[in-house]
Amino acid sequence: MTLFSGRSFGAFLFDMDGTILNSIAVAERVWTAWAERRGVDAESLLATVHGRKAIETINRLGLSGIDPAEEVRFLTQAEIDDVVGVEPITGALDFLESLPRDRWAIVTSAPRELARVRLQAAGLPWPPVLIAGEDVQNGKPAPDCFLLAAKTLAQPIEECLVFEDAPAGVEAAETAGASVLVISATHRAPLITRHPSIENYDHLALEIASSGPLLISRKLA
Repeated sequence: MTLFSGRSFGAFLFDMDGTILNSIAVAERVWTAWAERRGVDAESLLATVHGRKAIETINRLGLSGIDPAEEVRFLTQAEIDDVVGVEPITGALDFLESLPRDRWAIVTSAPRELARVRLQAAGLPWPPVLIAGEDVQNGKPAPDCFLLAAKTLAQPIEECLVFEDAPAGVEAAETAGASVLVISATHRAPLITRHPSIENYDHLALEIASSGPLLISRKLA
């Protein structure tokens, strides 16, 4: 079954956490410990951290007597040091390896070093282009990261398909002008969205046209 009415794309832009790899257990361990140390309600915090830059999450809390940048350094190092349970989303490795090297990017809110550690832990390839949290001033849900990825790949953003799992990333892709495919592998509840959704990459088939465009379809059961 063809997705997007048979439309083809110039490039694919992948979020990282929750989209090509599962790091939820690590993120929740680290952020819960931090929240308890800072007297923040962990359950409420965990509902807001996914898909966003850590500095923006901390700044929104408005805590007094802390240095947000120092808190981010602490959190980032804790996440770098803990890779237990980091694993690829089903089918992600084969799907990424089937793509032309100049036609895809990873676009993450995570710092570059954390992205490196998690991709390695999950056994996923280093991308031809990686846009990390420190590469843009405004993180998701601002569109800056996806616009920069498309520009780096020399592809119009309107010809890009974004793979996302989190509301902040979906909003960033929409604002940028890209098409969106939601990956639901790590969702505990359905994400209410107007975009197509698929559980994992084993359900996707890739075709590369002779002229270069990328076409994906949903595999029939």
